Formats: sequence, C-alpha cells, structure tokens
Amino acid sequence: MKALHYFGILFVFLLMACSSVNVSSDYEKGTDFNQYKSYAFYKKGIDKVEISDLDKRRILRAIEAEMDAKGFVKSEDPDLLVSIFTKSREKIDVYNNDYYGWYPYYYGYGFYGPGFGYGFGYNNVSRSTEGTLFIDLIDARKKELAWQGIGTGILSSSKNIDQKEERIKEFVGKILVAYPPQQ
Repeated sequence: MKALHYFGILFVFLLMACSSVNVSSDYEKGTDFNQYKSYAFYKKGIDKVEISDLDKRRILRAIEAEMDAKGFVKSEDPDLLVSIFTKSREKIDVYNNDYYGWYPYYYGYGFYGPGFGYGFGYNNVSRSTEGTLFIDLIDARKKELAWQGIGTGILSSSKNIDQKEERIKEFVGKILVAYPPQQ
C-alpha cells in the first residue's frame, strides 16, 4: 500500500513537472525598449527552423497574439523583427525506488524469523522529449539582437491538436511575459 502511495505522489510530481516551462531572457542593459512599437516576422530566420510548417504556424500565431495583446502593431516597416529557433533532446529519467524493508507477506518460519520476508527496490525509467524555444527580437534598423527569450519544457507527445496548440501557447506566453524587461 505504501508503494502505491509513493507512486501516486511521484505521478502527481511528474504531471506538475511536465506542465512547467522554465523561462529565461537576455538583453543588452540600457536598451530603451519603449522605442519599439511595431514588429514583423523575420522570414529568413524562421525558414531555417527544423520543425513542421504546421508547428511553425502555431508558434507564429501564438507570438502574434501575445505581441498584439502587448500593444505592438504588425508592420511592413517594423521596429522589431521576430525570429524563432528550436531544439529538442530526448530526456531519460531513472527513478530508483530503493525501499528495502520487512514485509509481512508470508506466515511461518524462514531465514529472517517468523512471519517476515524481505522486499527489494526497483527502477522506473521515464522517457520524454525536452524542447527549447528561442524567441529573438531583433532591432530592425541596427540589425542587432535586442532581446532573447528562452523557454524549456517537456513537449507533449499527444496527437490531440488542441493539446499541442495549448502547449505551444503556454511556451510562448511564458516566454513573452518577460518582454519588455523591467529595468
């Protein structure tokens, strides 16, 4: 029964870990982010991203929604160019459940005395894909990186399109919450 209890706690912890996105951002100190009012997607950079065109469009729609919500305007003559980059890796976690204890699983005499047996630990192996999404905001006039947001988390292996879109929105939303930075 205790093993079932520990498995339940581990399962809840894994669910929480899977839904999180670790986010960081970087920018040049002293940059005046108030000067940026408009944006456009940097097609040349986005075309190099090695993911499906469907996922690219999902990411770009999510970025567009976040930028629009922040008051930015999509423009032919933008202040910022938005580019993305992705990478992924297979993540393997091994959970060693070394629980060695006395279990009353039989009755009678044995090596350890009356009514007791000895339990052994076991390993659980978990495989997942960890993805990283980089969102680069490039100063269009200087052609320099103004801000970079990075989000890393477990990618959904779900074939459900709605779940995939929600996960992408979660990544983009958590990354862009840090833009513009509070200096």
